Amino acid sequence: MNNQRRKQIESIKGRISALLSEAENIKTDVEAIRDDEQEYRDNMPESLADGEKGEKADTAIAALEQVIEDLESLIESDFDGQLDTAAE
Repeated sequence: MNNQRRKQIESIKGRISALLSEAENIKTDVEAIRDDEQEYRDNMPESLADGEKGEKADTAIAALEQVIEDLESLIESDFDGQLDTAAE
């Protein structure tokens, strides 16, 4: 690999680092929303919890948890390692 492409890879690594930092911030925000929804669900009267409102809250919590898992997967990816390998 030539020096120009190595420099491009270094630039991309910096961009990925910024992206992962933002993904971490987003994950924290989504976790807070999930926690609020879970608290709302936990404090519902039984009559609502067993009905449509409880079901919608459960669906929202599951969707938010999926987003959190997907963000964690992104954050834990070894982009730098793969790019370092490519730059050799």
